[in-house]
Amino acid sequence: MTLFSKIIKGDIPAHKILENERFLAFLDIRPIAPGHTLVIPKKEVDYIFDLEDEFLSEILLFAKKTAKLIENAVSCKRVGIMVAGLEVPHAHIHLVPINSLSDLSFANAKPAEDKDLAEMALKIRGDS
Repeated sequence: MTLFSKIIKGDIPAHKILENERFLAFLDIRPIAPGHTLVIPKKEVDYIFDLEDEFLSEILLFAKKTAKLIENAVSCKRVGIMVAGLEVPHAHIHLVPINSLSDLSFANAKPAEDKDLAEMALKIRGDS
């Protein structure tokens, strides 16, 4: 069972942004920028391009909806998208608020305080 599957089950806490029966979006605990969100399928599949075509289409539409929430909450030129796929053996998409191309780099990632993640999650969800 992957780390992400444990988050889906609730065994590991996460700051959830958006969720439906097939997908979950939550804040990255080592964000590249405030608002950095991971979008994952609830079905455990290692490689994003091993997702069935319909599922791959749906995760991108879910990521689009999540990106709009981030854009409304975080000052940025746009939300960048990255699919590296090697960090956790569970398909996932990184949505990162950016102002320039150099902002979209794991070299910028650093641990975040839980209280900061909680505040950001509230802001993105519009619960504040």
